[in-house]
Amino acid sequence: MLDAAQHGEVELFSSRALVGELAGILTRAKFARAIDATGLSISDLIQAYLGHVSLVQPDHVPAVVVADPADDHVLACAVAADADAIVSGDRHLHALGGRYQGIAIVRPALALQMLAL
Repeated sequence: MLDAAQHGEVELFSSRALVGELAGILTRAKFARAIDATGLSISDLIQAYLGHVSLVQPDHVPAVVVADPADDHVLACAVAADADAIVSGDRHLHALGGRYQGIAIVRPALALQMLAL
């Protein structure tokens, strides 16, 4: 998706809450080898990511995903961005039935297939 954004094929959105969550996730041991292979620090990777996304400020973060309230930030970001789709493999988001307030929720592989059409 980042490659597609670099080529102007999609516009990516995020929020401060989601960037914070990403930074925390990247500190997990399971990502250490892949991050080391880039030769960049986590801070460098976050800065590069920020160069490819538009930050939005959701007015409201609804309580929707009871099983994982952090996922509510994804929904709030998508609504604030007036997004066409939420691209995620998160099972809690997919449990919403494939849509949230008219916004499609698609897995990354499907999003990439859609771009190839």
